[in-house]
Amino acid sequence: MDSLNAVLALETGRVFVGRSFGAVGETSGEVVFCTALAGYQEILTDPSYQGQIVMMTYPHIGNYGTFDALNESRKPFAAGFIAREFSDVASHSRSTASLAEYMKKHGVVGIDGLDTRALTRHLRQLGVCRGIISTGNVSPKKLIERAKKTAPMAGRDLVSEVSCSSAYEWRETGEELEVVPPSAGRRKVVVMDFGVKRNTLDSLVRRGCDVTVVPAQTTAQEILTLQPSGVLFSNGPGDPAAVTYAIETVKRLIGACEKGQVDALFGICLGHQLLGLALGGKTFKLKFGHRGANHPVKELSTGKVEVTTQNHGFCVDVDSLAAKEVELTHINLNDRTLEGFRHKKLPIFAVQYHPESSPGPHDSRYLFDRFVSLMK
Repeated sequence: MDSLNAVLALETGRVFVGRSFGAVGETSGEVVFCTALAGYQEILTDPSYQGQIVMMTYPHIGNYGTFDALNESRKPFAAGFIAREFSDVASHSRSTASLAEYMKKHGVVGIDGLDTRALTRHLRQLGVCRGIISTGNVSPKKLIERAKKTAPMAGRDLVSEVSCSSAYEWRETGEELEVVPPSAGRRKVVVMDFGVKRNTLDSLVRRGCDVTVVPAQTTAQEILTLQPSGVLFSNGPGDPAAVTYAIETVKRLIGACEKGQVDALFGICLGHQLLGLALGGKTFKLKFGHRGANHPVKELSTGKVEVTTQNHGFCVDVDSLAAKEVELTHINLNDRTLEGFRHKKLPIFAVQYHPESSPGPHDSRYLFDRFVSLMK
């Protein structure tokens, strides 16, 4: 096999041959597709993609290069990257490296030159599956067998692989919004890091919050010692039901909210799922998930439709919350799955999608304002 060639082999027995792009080597994971048109650097550095090989359905990726301000975390977490055509040329005034250079620097194995429409159709029909990208001289048959032995996503706690190791305060902000001055009233927020994105933290700082980020295994008592006005449960990777320690912490913080020890709780993506489980609901794995920056979500109380950014493979079962003290607030217009809920009596709410919108539309950023307004 030519050193410039690469192979994608799926556990289903399907094999795609293409061109090696980025780092040379071999990588495995759950193969998923993302329908965003741009934002590839933010996608690569989203910790929610831990353990997954991401395919972009938009055919041309990489034309504006890369620069550090677009990183959503400390490094790329996607296990691999696939596109119809990666651009070797970077054309942007702020670009400091091409996508190929960026992927080589961070060890991200990629492949292009394959039929991504056929791959998308395959994943939609059979569901996301395990796969391997290899640039080595290995037979496709052996790669298929290796793919079958890759650990499945269901039942895996990937949060412990991406969360911070110690607590820290977040001071950085982006460029789009002015920081609310201290005179407007500061609110102390603790963010449980299940794989948090930087723009989530920036979104809080811009609204006048003092933000402390804590590891995923931090206990409720340790969080309450910090005397926060609010607690945010972040996005993250893997099966929410496997993160049992976090579910227990969320349960205890719901109790603390009921006692008035914390003003408000807000869950995003995995945080939404963990809140659902802590309130007695159930989660299930979607056939091919929701990943992209163009998913329509309807707010039930107003009828307003938001175009949202999404990245999840698991979902809270709507029926499992029906008898709970929970009101459903948002629904996905593509498949009618649950996209948001709130507690009927307590200042607790959650959404499945990403209001920090990196990358994506800004329709849902009002949810951070709502969270701040619930804090005294």
